[in-house]
Amino acid sequence: QLQLVESGGGLVQPGGSLRLSCVASGSNFDLYAISWFRQAPGKEREGVTSIGSSDDTTIYSDSVKGRFTISRDNAKNTVYLQMNTLKPEDTAVYYCAARFAGVLAGTSLLADIHPYWGQGTQVTVSS
Repeated sequence: QLQLVESGGGLVQPGGSLRLSCVASGSNFDLYAISWFRQAPGKEREGVTSIGSSDDTTIYSDSVKGRFTISRDNAKNTVYLQMNTLKPEDTAVYYCAARFAGVLAGTSLLADIHPYWGQGTQVTVSS
């Protein structure tokens, strides 16, 4: 079982950058696929990106591809989300989530199959 804590959110101007962190407590972090989701006011939760447990396989939603980069440091039990060229439509609460994948990559943008969630961090893109 994992507990997840996000940090790094804030207010940034359009075109700016932010790096979010997701720190996990618990064992066998390297066996979990970690994903980022976001939810804007009045909208459904959206899968943004996911990184696999075994070989760092990554997937991205079309809305962030080429602008966001997910990475992980298993020694620090941490996953990062580097967000560049931010747009006002990126404004949302960002959540990291985890699912046990074992030797499989386990990447997924489906929220329902992730049992572990952080509390979220607010990202606001505005001038």
